[in-house]
Amino acid sequence: MTAWYRALGVSLLLLWLPGCGGGEEETRAEPTESVNTVDSGDSGDSGDSGDSGDSDEAAQAAAETRQVPAFDQPVMIDVASRLGSDRRLRVTGETNLPESTRLQVLVKRELSGVTWRERVTVEDSRFEAGPFGPGSGLPDGGYVVRVDVQEGSVQPPAVRARLGEENEHLRGPLVRSSRHGLGNVASYRQRVLVGNETRRTQDNVQVLEME
Repeated sequence: MTAWYRALGVSLLLLWLPGCGGGEEETRAEPTESVNTVDSGDSGDSGDSGDSGDSDEAAQAAAETRQVPAFDQPVMIDVASRLGSDRRLRVTGETNLPESTRLQVLVKRELSGVTWRERVTVEDSRFEAGPFGPGSGLPDGGYVVRVDVQEGSVQPPAVRARLGEENEHLRGPLVRSSRHGLGNVASYRQRVLVGNETRRTQDNVQVLEME
């Protein structure tokens, strides 16, 4: 009887031992799966690839910009003013500035300071502006015609590629620094006289007659 109880106890012990071994194996498997999850992932490699692509595009854009020749000659502006049959002023001009350069043309009456202005662009090395003056026509007297090359910040990209972001490639006697600290500008100035009034002056004055 005692031998039978001993045999039964040994059998129960053997059955219990495999269950304990399985529990240890399952407990040890969990950290292994966690480590595999942390180590897997290729997001870092993808980010490096994208940065490389952006750098290549930036380098290509810079190379294309360098291929555009900078403006390397003194600014030339030649203006002709004429008085129409309506006694209003038309201004035409020629220039060596790049195509599509933005200009501002102003006509100012010396006596009253009244000013008319118009924004134009260079096309085929030429520009036109006007007519300037009231509907009744310009009164007799002296006028100043001025043509300004506007700041680089308002020029189109193709012009900035030639003249520089702040018009730093402009040079010649017509060039000066902008009053607002926005780089260089250029200005051409001409005095004209409307009517038969005579005036003694040391300046060169163009007398305009109606067409």
